[in-house]
Amino acid sequence: MAVDDVPLDDKAKRMRDLLSSFYAPDPSMPNESSGKYVPLDAIDTNSFDADQYMNLLVQKSSLEGLLQRHVEMAAEIKNLDTDLQMLVYENYSKFISATDTIKRMNSNIVGMEANMEQLLEKIKSVQSRSDGVNTSLSEKREHIEKLHCKRNLLRKVQFIYDLPARLGKCTESEAYADAVRFYTGALPIFKAYGDSSFQDCKRASEEAIAIVIKNLQGKLFSDSESTHARAEAAVLLKQLDFPVDSLKAKLLEKLEQSLGDLQLKDEDLSNCLLKSNDPSKQEKTTELVPSTIHEASVREFVEAVQAYRVIFPDAEKQLIRLVQDLVTKNFETAEQYGKKRISSADLLGVLRMIWKDVLLMDEVLHEAVLSEFSLEAAQITVKHYVASQFSLLLHDISDALTKVYVGQKEGMEECPLQVALEASKKAVLQGSMDVLLEFRQLLDDKIGVLVKLKDLIIDWVQEGFQEFFRALDNRFLLLSGRNNSSSPVQGLEGTQGDKVLVGLVLVLAQLSVFIEQTAIPRITEEIAASFSGGGVRGYENGPAFVPGEICRIFRSSGEKLLHHYINMRNQKISILLRKRLTTPNWVKHKEPREVHMFVDLFLQELRAIADEVKQILPQGLQRRHRRTDSNGSTTSSRSNPLREDKLSRSTTQKARSQLLETHLAKLFKQKVEIFTKVEYTQESVITTIVKLSLKSLQEFVRLQTYNRSGFQQIQLDVQYLRTPLKETVEDEAAIDFLLDEVIVAAAERCLDPIPLEPPILDKLIQAKLAKTRDLNAVSP
Repeated sequence: MAVDDVPLDDKAKRMRDLLSSFYAPDPSMPNESSGKYVPLDAIDTNSFDADQYMNLLVQKSSLEGLLQRHVEMAAEIKNLDTDLQMLVYENYSKFISATDTIKRMNSNIVGMEANMEQLLEKIKSVQSRSDGVNTSLSEKREHIEKLHCKRNLLRKVQFIYDLPARLGKCTESEAYADAVRFYTGALPIFKAYGDSSFQDCKRASEEAIAIVIKNLQGKLFSDSESTHARAEAAVLLKQLDFPVDSLKAKLLEKLEQSLGDLQLKDEDLSNCLLKSNDPSKQEKTTELVPSTIHEASVREFVEAVQAYRVIFPDAEKQLIRLVQDLVTKNFETAEQYGKKRISSADLLGVLRMIWKDVLLMDEVLHEAVLSEFSLEAAQITVKHYVASQFSLLLHDISDALTKVYVGQKEGMEECPLQVALEASKKAVLQGSMDVLLEFRQLLDDKIGVLVKLKDLIIDWVQEGFQEFFRALDNRFLLLSGRNNSSSPVQGLEGTQGDKVLVGLVLVLAQLSVFIEQTAIPRITEEIAASFSGGGVRGYENGPAFVPGEICRIFRSSGEKLLHHYINMRNQKISILLRKRLTTPNWVKHKEPREVHMFVDLFLQELRAIADEVKQILPQGLQRRHRRTDSNGSTTSSRSNPLREDKLSRSTTQKARSQLLETHLAKLFKQKVEIFTKVEYTQESVITTIVKLSLKSLQEFVRLQTYNRSGFQQIQLDVQYLRTPLKETVEDEAAIDFLLDEVIVAAAERCLDPIPLEPPILDKLIQAKLAKTRDLNAVSP
């Protein structure tokens, strides 16, 4: 087995160890590794055994391995010799350089001792001459110093004698600060010599400073003076050891009174923002903008607070309370202002003004921590602004939906339902986009307090939209009359209000579909693009805005409102049908001579429904469900052989034959689905209403008893309805089936069910059609 090659780093390390051991200061010192286990190939150690190493190498290595090891060891020996030779050369050159340096130092030091002795002699000579000069001038220097002291003393004495005049001049020029400085400088002399040498000067100075104190007191309590001037007067009085603590309460009261002028007012904010946003008004007026006046007042207040703090260091708590009250009231004003219909730019202008005041006051009163204190107040203000914007949006949508009632109340022309639908769609989608744009401006602004509230604003916007759409759904229920609230919606009273309400329910149903399919996806995209993030509310509460939940709510509401519209229309038609079938005495009914007028009223109601539906709902696929379109049986629950046998026994042979043919034909009719799912199309809604109306007609017919003429009148009315109803609905097979069921129900309740002859039936129908055409030609 061949021996592994020794890495280059190991070779270099071993070379260094050899050199260090060769140049070691004490070769007799034991090696650190002597006590440890030494491998057989450790050739550089003292414990290396050459014989044992060779025996081991011969046993484990092949011939090629031995030759390879021989070549490696020869190369290592050669490298070691080269390194040792280079080391010797380098050390030899260093020894030569050190020897030259020592020789130069020896040559340079020669003669230095003589020079140092000469220098010492010269220094001693200079010192002796300097001592002689000081001795000769000492007497004169002492005399000059005494004269200088006397001169300074005379200046002080002269200042003391001139002090009363100086104080008088300062009083006349109102330079009270200089007067106080002069007097306080002379107080040590008056205390030492005021009762002897400078008694007159002291008395005159006290009289002059009394006038100064009196003037300062008057200035302090004068309402015409500025707050800063009064604070300066208090400082001067304090320097004169005047008891100013009694003035603390009064000055604090002055500061509290000045807060009334600094508080923002709603009308001031409106005027300020109006002028700042209208450049033309700024050019025409020469007065200061209210915001500039407010800023100047705040700066004056800040200076007064700073001076008050210097005068009364222990009044820090009172000052903190004052500035916090001011900030709180300003944010409350901004909160009330934000509840109005204002833009985000207006709110930002107010917040920027308040934040500037906070920073100014925070500079002089750091302990108040106004920036953190105002964060909570700003949070409430912005949150209420976001909520008010959603409330105003909800109000705009309600106005777009209920403006029909306003037009009815004021006698104006009724607005079409289509106009109300388009206006409400615009109010929902465009209004939501406008609201998001306003909120986006709040996020983009760099006001310090808004930057800290960025995540909260995102959460408020998302939560606001979630609650807004829930409130909008509740408002839809309120407008449609489906809720259980006892408070009526303003404008829904009266007959006209009921008429408009039915159409409005259809508008609400279609608007719910628009919100689910168009508005929610668009709003979701905008929120994802501009209002992503947030998460302050915590992940355990779930996402703030859940578009899937809103879509489910409005999908369900749309279906409920559409069925509610159908039920309301069907209830009105049912009242007409009930009145028609319960009013006459069908047992004594006369022979039919024309189609009854209730048919015209019924068709008129259907035309009114069609007009409403065409304004709101789109057309569906042109699909007519005819008799041949279905399969199966149409056997009615009332069409069976037992009933036919009973009917045939109570009628003549002719009537028996006709009814038997009718029932036998029904056995071979194809099955018809009467009630299917209602779709958001014109044909589906109208067809469903007609089916429900005919089903109601069938039930009302079953509640009466008819003679032959009454049965024939029902037959005539139903037969006349076939053609216009088939032109209106999309499911002709179901209409035919329901009309046949009405005739069968009348036959079951008839004492003598003999139908009209086809020629007579056709003659009466044609007469009614001719009469209808004449009426339509006469009417404009």
